[in-house]
Amino acid sequence: MTSCYAKDLFSYILSYAQIERRMELVRVVSHNTHKRMVSCLQGHIGADAEKRHSVPRLYTGNGQKKLPLTALSQAMVEGGNQLGEESLIGKMMEVCGEAENRLASELMQHELQIEKDVLDPLSQLAEVDIPNILKQRKQLAKLVLDYDSARARWLQATKSIISGTNTQALTAKADLLKEEVDEAMNKVELCKDQLAADMYSFFSKEGDYARFFVMLLEAQADYHRKSLTLLEGVLPTIQAQQDSWTEKPAFGTGLDEHLKRSGREIALPIEACVMMLLETGMKEEGLFRIAAGASKLKKLKAALDCSTSQLEEFYSDPHAVAGALKSYLRELPEPLMTYQLYDEWIQASSVSDPDKRLQALWVVCDKLPKNNKTNLRYLVKFLAKLAQDSEVNKMTPSNIAIVLGPNLLWAKTEGSLAEMAAATSVHVVAIMEPIIQHADWFFPEATQATLDSTPASTLCPEEWALRRGQAAGQLGTGNTGAGSMGVLKSRHDA
Repeated sequence: MTSCYAKDLFSYILSYAQIERRMELVRVVSHNTHKRMVSCLQGHIGADAEKRHSVPRLYTGNGQKKLPLTALSQAMVEGGNQLGEESLIGKMMEVCGEAENRLASELMQHELQIEKDVLDPLSQLAEVDIPNILKQRKQLAKLVLDYDSARARWLQATKSIISGTNTQALTAKADLLKEEVDEAMNKVELCKDQLAADMYSFFSKEGDYARFFVMLLEAQADYHRKSLTLLEGVLPTIQAQQDSWTEKPAFGTGLDEHLKRSGREIALPIEACVMMLLETGMKEEGLFRIAAGASKLKKLKAALDCSTSQLEEFYSDPHAVAGALKSYLRELPEPLMTYQLYDEWIQASSVSDPDKRLQALWVVCDKLPKNNKTNLRYLVKFLAKLAQDSEVNKMTPSNIAIVLGPNLLWAKTEGSLAEMAAATSVHVVAIMEPIIQHADWFFPEATQATLDSTPASTLCPEEWALRRGQAAGQLGTGNTGAGSMGVLKSRHDA
């Protein structure tokens, strides 16, 4: 029969069942969290810094995982070296590769800190500390059973003394069994006290265990701050290289940015298209009105964007050249005649008296920013010359204004291209037609076609002389800047 003491011990054990369940839950949660956290590490857990970072491969022969950023860094640096300094991509890859290498170093230090401050203590808690406490609870239950068994044997021995004949021997045996009972009780008490102490200690340290997750977020915040600081230090350098690179598309780029980048006064697509049309398109019927083939137009725009000098094939298709010029004007972020002056242009075109209307238009034209006015002057001089052959090409100032005007001025309003063109077309024709008709009055300054913005030494003397003479003879003489982007190649040049 179980003693009251044994019953009390079993009740004592049962009283800790709720605590035990909670500890087991903490162990499971900690184990799962540790497992998922380890899977987030890019380096092999337990590997030292050199093994994580120095080997550029993702995996080594022994299966240890390396930081992918390290492999990316080396690939970028090697790629940059292969492309060379003359390639913008090469420069960018080299700078990015160095940045990725530094990011890999930060990540390596971050993961080492996470292992030390979070993963290792969490593993100790889930795999060692809590299991040891739970083992003590099982050990206590076993010791209680041992005590109960020893006490049962002792009770049986005392009963035998009463009914037995060899009282002295039975008494000695009972005394020995009593010592076993006392020893078993001592073991139970020691284990019980140790279990209680460990459980109390565990729950008193719950704040310390919770601190692991605070340290996790602190480490992540520190890592991301350092990474952000590193990137913010690199970005100005790489952005400066990007901004200083002259070989950028002209289509869709603001006029001032394109001119500044290329060192030109006349936008490259405007000058290139004008030069080609002066040579082969002036007598083409319906120029700017007849649409070009989509594939040829796309190819020409791409050729102008990359500043190629191989434009010979387009001389035979003036409609593609005219289409490219219209596309460039239309794709400007702001119209050549500017949003700022839009209302003034419209008001000037509404003046009823022809002479006063011309004067009003001249006043607005004179307000144009320098770059816009220079390029508009160049274009209008060309359009005026085109209109001189209107008997052949059917492109009178009015027709030119109708087809090209909406690409020079439009309202800064929401809506489709067709809606904006419809809203502006009547006014813009009234603006552009007199400007083309009286081009020399609006722009008395002489205009020279910038034949090529590469140094003259890069062209044969005959070609250079041909282009300068062609410009001077057809659009007057003057001075425009020469930049770093070469485009035109005369089709007379073999």
